[in-house]
Amino acid sequence: MESAFPYPPTPDVLQWLSAGQLANRFLRSLRLWVLLKKLYGENNWQGELPDPFSYPQLRDRLYAATHSKSDQLPTEKLIRHCRKSRCICQQTSQNLLGTISDEWKQQIIHLTGFTNQELDTYLQERPFATVHRSIRQDLKQLVSLGWLEQAKRGHFRLLPHAQLPTLPTTNTVATEPPTELSLSSDRLRELIPVLEDIAFVQPNLEVLIDTFWQQLSQNANQPLHPQRHTKRIFVHMDYILSDEAQDRVDTYQEQLEQLWRTAEGGVIQFSYWIAKTNKQANIITYPVCLHYLRRAKYLSAYGLDPQGSLHWHNYRLDRISSKSLTVLPWGDPQIPQPLKRMRRRGELPQPEYVRQELQNAWGFNFYHPKAFLIMRFPADFARWYVDDTVRHPTFVKVDYQDLPELIAKNIRNSQEQETVQNILRQRSSQDVYYCAWIRTNDINVLMRLRDWRPNGEAIAPLSIRKQMKAEAMAELSHYEK
Repeated sequence: MESAFPYPPTPDVLQWLSAGQLANRFLRSLRLWVLLKKLYGENNWQGELPDPFSYPQLRDRLYAATHSKSDQLPTEKLIRHCRKSRCICQQTSQNLLGTISDEWKQQIIHLTGFTNQELDTYLQERPFATVHRSIRQDLKQLVSLGWLEQAKRGHFRLLPHAQLPTLPTTNTVATEPPTELSLSSDRLRELIPVLEDIAFVQPNLEVLIDTFWQQLSQNANQPLHPQRHTKRIFVHMDYILSDEAQDRVDTYQEQLEQLWRTAEGGVIQFSYWIAKTNKQANIITYPVCLHYLRRAKYLSAYGLDPQGSLHWHNYRLDRISSKSLTVLPWGDPQIPQPLKRMRRRGELPQPEYVRQELQNAWGFNFYHPKAFLIMRFPADFARWYVDDTVRHPTFVKVDYQDLPELIAKNIRNSQEQETVQNILRQRSSQDVYYCAWIRTNDINVLMRLRDWRPNGEAIAPLSIRKQMKAEAMAELSHYEK
């Protein structure tokens, strides 16, 4: 059978599979290489897996019968019964790679910045000695890299040979000339004002804008028509920072972007003002991605949060009080051991996780628990202010008669279920109802619910309903005299 995956585990191939982050994803990259060999290499599983296949079907071929199938067990308990067996969870990186040369090691060290000792440690690690969730994520990563197709939720489909990615050659990448962006003067005049309005989000846009202005001045062979080129479209984006604070935030952003451009990535340390207590906290965390949201920039990161717990947290950049971010070497004893273990296993948090969690529930604090929201609106109000608007993928209109089943399915507390059902029995079936999953105590969701008052009634969750009632009564008290 012709191999559709003819690639040996060279440093270039492993770097390719890691999407350029081999230092952070060495073990994952090796797992991906093994999976692709089994799916597309010689003597592959294509004739033995159904189309489409699920993770359990792949799992039963990948692991030995002694390996637990539980999704709940930690790594140590998963592999306990496989000791002294031939299960893949017992195989080290060295076993999976086979014979490797000193040249191979030097190339890996060059790509990753590992020391010889660190690389030797990785080679003795067991890449498949991990929880089932990690392998599920590996399959999703193969989808994003173009090696698999997501057939439906939890199911994957192999691709024809002709549709598979091919390894870019080093020479092609190195010698390919950069493509110049060529736009007409009219197109540039349309584009520049828009870029100027949003340049604060990405400071490097200033360089691009200057280049476009230079191109315009060089091409100004035709007379200008003021009426034709008058700016008539204005973008109003709130950005509440002073020029001094904005410069400081831009410095943090530039540091983070430089760090993300390195193969190694890294952990950062900074002092952070906590608004609720008006105190500073020392933060040590692994930075994952940046957001612009409601007038400010935020960093999503995983590490020691302001309470000293190892967790996700969103940090508003202008509340960082350090002059600059401190990048800690991975050997620094201040870095939590769980973060170091995640790095060794190639399991450091990725932006895709943040993006997925933001899709799963409405609210920027994606690490908060989620709750089931039910909103009621008068039909006329919904028609003009709610219908045909995009709030969140989970925010959908539902029929009144479908609500009891949704409540029974999505609200676990039986007492809360009964209370919500009783409220709905007193409401009209002619009103309009929307449901969504929201992050509890997320200020952005709360502000939207406040904007809908007094026409939007929060029926569930009851904690939000009680909060909306208390706020409405407090507002009313201002107008009683």
